Amino acid sequence: MNVPNLISLLRLAAVPLVVWLIANDRLNAAMWLFAAAGISDAIDGYLARIWRQRTRIGAYLDPLADKMLLVCVFVTLGQVGKLDSWLVILVVSRDVMIVGGIILLFLLEHRIEVQPSFISKANTAAQIAFAALVLARYGLDLSSAAWLAVVEWSKYAVAATTLLSGAHYVVIGIRHLAAANGGPTKPERRP
Repeated sequence: MNVPNLISLLRLAAVPLVVWLIANDRLNAAMWLFAAAGISDAIDGYLARIWRQRTRIGAYLDPLADKMLLVCVFVTLGQVGKLDSWLVILVVSRDVMIVGGIILLFLLEHRIEVQPSFISKANTAAQIAFAALVLARYGLDLSSAAWLAVVEWSKYAVAATTLLSGAHYVVIGIRHLAAANGGPTKPERRP
């Protein structure tokens, strides 16, 4: 187990505690733990690159930790009334669609390599930043008009990147399904 993978595992282990803190209205502590987990996402990838410690398990573990953290935080914030339900549904639906597509391709014995696209990375960054803003708004009791405007605009940025990323993965999934069925495929382009 290398250091980048250990950092991803620690992020994954932090998920239940962040959820518990949010559910028990300890939003200040949840904000700080979530911020540390969000920062760890950048650190583990950076270390894996500079130390040349990219591993196959890391390619699965890092996005799994990201998705577990973000989905659980979005669902819990929605459950306690801190996020609009439409946004929670959008974020969760995109991730369920991606996981469902990967499972379908696996069942069709069509192996794919997990490689997040630029828009997917931007979406993850936007979701982390937005969740941190929401936790800071309630955890630090920030209610100025400027802060509320930043949170509101960030919500729409998350919705837009989630829709774009989801559409991008639908296109990729259709190409892989066509290849799994013996149909013609086009080479993938990264946005």
